[in-house]
Amino acid sequence: MAVFPVQLPLVPVLPSLARKAISRENIYTIPNWLTASRLVAAPFVGYCILHDHHAWALGLFAYAGITDLLDGWIARRWNLGTVVGTVIDPMADKILMTVLTVALATKGALPIWLAGLILGRDVALGIAAIYYRWISLPPPKTMARYWDFSLPSAEVRPTTISKYNTALQLGLMGLTTVAPVVPSLDLGTPLGVMQYVVAVTTVWSGASYVYSKDAVKILSQPQQGEAEENEQTKK
Repeated sequence: MAVFPVQLPLVPVLPSLARKAISRENIYTIPNWLTASRLVAAPFVGYCILHDHHAWALGLFAYAGITDLLDGWIARRWNLGTVVGTVIDPMADKILMTVLTVALATKGALPIWLAGLILGRDVALGIAAIYYRWISLPPPKTMARYWDFSLPSAEVRPTTISKYNTALQLGLMGLTTVAPVVPSLDLGTPLGVMQYVVAVTTVWSGASYVYSKDAVKILSQPQQGEAEENEQTKK
């Protein structure tokens, strides 16, 4: 008896399965390495401020600012942007800002009330980021997968006022760091004005994350086309 090969029909859900299989991204890019170097440099900036190594503190602060501009330019120029980059880039800024705020407030160069305002906003945003990362992580939800940033789940999109606030905060910290390096300059009035401006923008930017619908984008939600395709498959 002859045996004829049987050709199975192609299953229409294969494209959907192929899309789901691609769940990781290359995080080892030059912009991400530059961002990681800023994360490493942050505690050394704080150490230098606390131990009155003002020139070193200013130099490391300048390095952080240059690499912040450079990694963004490289990512746009050679299309090396990653989802994890949208998370760790503002994280590096915030860690540097936190270290500078605590160190300068400890040395009396920054008012305690302003330091509390800046740190309170960042703590609230940090808690929100942890929450969104967890709820958007594709199952199974484990701690190992939670800390695997090659698994994108949520994309953070800073609001416009938040970008201005970050620039103003960095400007204030930079000017405060410059003051002891160049004692001949009278920076008392400019610093006083900038402190109140930063206080206003800090509150404003924190509120913008609450009311903006585009600040956080959940990536693990199925796209409309994929949802419709899965619905057709079920039928």
